[in-house]
Amino acid sequence: MPSCPYNSYSSSLLSRFGYKVFRVGVDAGFTCPNRCGSPDGRGCIYCDSQGARAAYLRSSESAYRHDSGFESGIDTIAYKSEDCLKNTFTFDSEDIKKQVERGTSFISRRYKTYHFALYLQSFSNTFAPVAKLKELYDYALSLCSWEGFIISTRPDCIDDAKLDLLASYKDVCTSVCVELGLQSGSDEILRAMRRGHDVSCFLNAAEAVRHHGLELCVHVLTGFPGEGRSELDMTIDVVNKVHPDAIKIHNLNIAAGTELYERFLEGEVTAPCLTRHVENTVYFLRRIPYDIVVERLMCETPNHRLASPRLFPDKNRFLRLLERTMAERGARQGDLC
Repeated sequence: MPSCPYNSYSSSLLSRFGYKVFRVGVDAGFTCPNRCGSPDGRGCIYCDSQGARAAYLRSSESAYRHDSGFESGIDTIAYKSEDCLKNTFTFDSEDIKKQVERGTSFISRRYKTYHFALYLQSFSNTFAPVAKLKELYDYALSLCSWEGFIISTRPDCIDDAKLDLLASYKDVCTSVCVELGLQSGSDEILRAMRRGHDVSCFLNAAEAVRHHGLELCVHVLTGFPGEGRSELDMTIDVVNKVHPDAIKIHNLNIAAGTELYERFLEGEVTAPCLTRHVENTVYFLRRIPYDIVVERLMCETPNHRLASPRLFPDKNRFLRLLERTMAERGARQGDLC
């Protein structure tokens, strides 16, 4: 029996490829249809101006560290919702090339490997006309010998034409994966998050991804205000219904520049503490099948942007605590399915 109580991403890569494949995060300049649909261009109430942009791509914030203090004014990027409604998406080829070169160079130096996956992570990476998407994808995939292609997007931002395009890259990469944000299996919670889609929309999108022969990774967010065990069970039920290849579980972070932060300042909301997230994660993992790969188990908002929870360990310490807790209880992923 494997020593890790859940099906970790690193072990799944070793099993599948015989070696680790490292994701190279690239910000291609997308925005989000949910931002475009709101008057202030802010979208989901927990999303900051970086839209899940990888920390190592935030060059203007490179001086900050994990133990940096919180700075409430750090979120300064403005959005104009009318711009993205014009469908005038363009990408900066030179900037993308620099990001790829910087990412692959860093990984090859640090890990002594040349096995990479292109990861389009920030915002909604299918939010453009198909012709523009093809131009971008073709260019980015030409910059390196990629073993994987990962596209993060929203369930209301894909259609058959876009999925046909993504499926065409299975001849180029061993793995082509679509990451879809579910966040919650409760429509009530989704409305409170101001997600801009419902559970039915997610289910239809997940089915379409599967129909096109693409791999599926699902994002969920636990600990949102109003979420109890019944709402968490609803999320687990949706995950089990679509049975994705992989899952990312995030704890609620309250970041500077978000509507959630404004409510936090008014004393209206709190973020779950470490103990609660450990409990939520153990509860979740025990109720999903072991063959679902666990790619992430916590949110990693840079500390200078993170208003709450402040007393939260880094990823390595969190994972050690989680694994120790599961071991002490004799718990394993899927043992309560």
